[in-house]
Amino acid sequence: MGHLKARNLVTARERLRDQVAHALRAALISGELRPGEVYSAPVLAEDFGISATPVREAMLDLAREGLVEPLRNKGFRVTEVNERDLDQYTEIRSLIEVPLVGRITKTASRDDLEALRPIAEEIVRAAREHDLIGYLEADRRFHLSLLALAGNDRLVETVGDLRKRSRLYGLTALDQRGELIPSAEEHVELLELMLSGDAEAAEKCMTRHLGHVRSLWAKGGGGGPTHRSGD
Repeated sequence: MGHLKARNLVTARERLRDQVAHALRAALISGELRPGEVYSAPVLAEDFGISATPVREAMLDLAREGLVEPLRNKGFRVTEVNERDLDQYTEIRSLIEVPLVGRITKTASRDDLEALRPIAEEIVRAAREHDLIGYLEADRRFHLSLLALAGNDRLVETVGDLRKRSRLYGLTALDQRGELIPSAEEHVELLELMLSGDAEAAEKCMTRHLGHVRSLWAKGGGGGPTHRSGD
């Protein structure tokens, strides 16, 4: 019984860590946690009314996602990103994702592509409902699941890392202006083109989508380091 109790305690702690990480992501999106600022786990724990341990664990989860960076004996600094970073991330993603979409259009089964439709629709729904966390999660699942159809796990990891480093840029401002919805709807358009078997049109759509996302970053970012956006 002692082992079972210990296992239950571990599960409860993991749940708490996940809840804290979710709350911290929401605070990053809303701007409550500012880029470049340093936050300590004990101070944040006081805000949550819990011990520092699950907060520290949650912050380490965010550090693995590239959203914060640990500073020895100080806490965690919210990662900053500038226009040059965003340009480089977009260029790398375009070099990878555009031709890969064309290849997947030619090789993927219709069933595999259709399986992505609920996720594409979830992205649109989240954008319309101003569910930013839901938007980010559905967006991540769509893009990485689509790329996974190429069968290259390392490539999926690479794109996943690039997305983590740029996914919150300007998201709140874009949502307030209603500009997330057109970007969200491009996922459905891309899927329809791939299902039609038009690889060239699908590549053009992905090129336009990534360019659209980059232009939204510029609008959301206001020309300097700030929050980051998903796609």
